[in-house]
Amino acid sequence: HTVALPSASGKVLSSNPHVAAFGNARTTRNDNSSRFGKYIEIGFDKRYHVSGANMRTYLMEKSRVVFQAEDERNYHIFYQLCALSGLEEFRDLRLTCAEDFFYTCQGGDTCIDGVDDAADFKKTRHAFTLLGVNKSHEMTIFRIIAAILHLGNLEIQEEHGGESCHVLSENEHLNIFCNLMGVEHSQMKHWLCHRKLVTASETYVKNMTRPEVENARDALAKHIYAQLFKWIVQRINKALHTSVKQQSFIGVLDIYGFEMFEQNSFEQFCINYANEKLQQQFNLHVFKLEQDEYMKEEIPWTFIDFYDNQPCIDLIETKLGILDLLDEECKMPKGTDRNWTQKLYNRHTGSPHFQKPRASGTSFIILHFADKVKYESIGFLEKNRDTVHEEQIDILKTSK
Repeated sequence: HTVALPSASGKVLSSNPHVAAFGNARTTRNDNSSRFGKYIEIGFDKRYHVSGANMRTYLMEKSRVVFQAEDERNYHIFYQLCALSGLEEFRDLRLTCAEDFFYTCQGGDTCIDGVDDAADFKKTRHAFTLLGVNKSHEMTIFRIIAAILHLGNLEIQEEHGGESCHVLSENEHLNIFCNLMGVEHSQMKHWLCHRKLVTASETYVKNMTRPEVENARDALAKHIYAQLFKWIVQRINKALHTSVKQQSFIGVLDIYGFEMFEQNSFEQFCINYANEKLQQQFNLHVFKLEQDEYMKEEIPWTFIDFYDNQPCIDLIETKLGILDLLDEECKMPKGTDRNWTQKLYNRHTGSPHFQKPRASGTSFIILHFADKVKYESIGFLEKNRDTVHEEQIDILKTSK
């Protein structure tokens, strides 16, 4: 049977299940929280009918792909695919239930009350059809999602007193990952546990420790997922593009609100920094510029005193501010989260927007416009570097 193509406004709406499946997840506060920022421009023709749309995305929470806090989940698409893994068409993906995979079980219960992952998966697939994604591309997307899950289940064995390690040959998850991604098994096995170092005089291969291999594996998983998400957004934009002349548009910015959890890491820091900048924009336009206009036009007006958050923004972004010191520490051969935190204490303890917690050498407090937030610095350097090893990317480039 044929599928009736939706109108422009229908296409805009039909992209929602995609965006939700690949960009939303359960957090402790919301069962369907969008874990990325987006700006959508909805275009209108001269009769003010929706003619098309375009979406830009920001600051995707990649770390969720490899880690979930207690009572949280990974992105919905992983659980949706696992829920229907028994179907004959998905046999080659070699998936089982979400509890069996490290990347989907860290938060505890993998189900959400009142949510049917299998039914939602059917809506996701229907949205693919409406947006013109063919069956071949759709299946490739599912292969990539499954490959990420198998990558997370690799068993890494230490050797030589922890100085080096290897992936167990009998570990079937590596075989499945390589088959699904269409890459060479022996190359992947080798470069998961080794890296190339280039000096001025020579190039040599270095063994990696187990923590280094786990970090590199997780970085690879995050990179693959982020590239897939980017591709899906491009496909949605292609489907929503129109040749009809745009008369006007409405722009909608939808990003994370201010976040403060029991454990706050690099993601919350970035989100709260973005919110500080938005608050400043709001202050500038709603209070400062508007009141300047009243002054020019000599309109009688009682001035509203507003909180200026520029000092907090300066703490984060100026020279030798928090971000500057973080980037510097990342360049140090032996830079650590603890050393960076110590430099923050030395430099910023006198700032009215910065505090050192009493009994910690690895956390710091920022007094934001919305509230004061304690950040745990362990993991900041690794997340800021976001290093994906070139050798592993080169292997992916050979994939068909």
